[in-house]
Amino acid sequence: MLLASGPLSAFEGLPRGLLLFTGAVNLIYASFSFSLAVRPRRPLRLLRLLVAANLAWVPVCLALAFAFADRASVFGLIHLIGEAVFVGLLASLEWRSRAFLVDRG
Repeated sequence: MLLASGPLSAFEGLPRGLLLFTGAVNLIYASFSFSLAVRPRRPLRLLRLLVAANLAWVPVCLALAFAFADRASVFGLIHLIGEAVFVGLLASLEWRSRAFLVDRG
């Protein structure tokens, strides 16, 4: 998203700065998530932080979809609403799987 923010902005009808912001947030989230995935032991507090970050991102994406509904293309709205649904489901899956994901030692 960061590299294609210009063409995506035109296609989705969303400001390029917004796409750069969401792309940067996604990159930070992915880095943190990956750092947990490669750990042999995952503390519950870090898993809680991951779930909280996902849950916090849901209303942000929905608010952005609402704020840009008048100028975003259908693809831009699908992107924002779809991301909200995806991260909400991901948070739910992470939380339900916490016994498997956290350090049991």
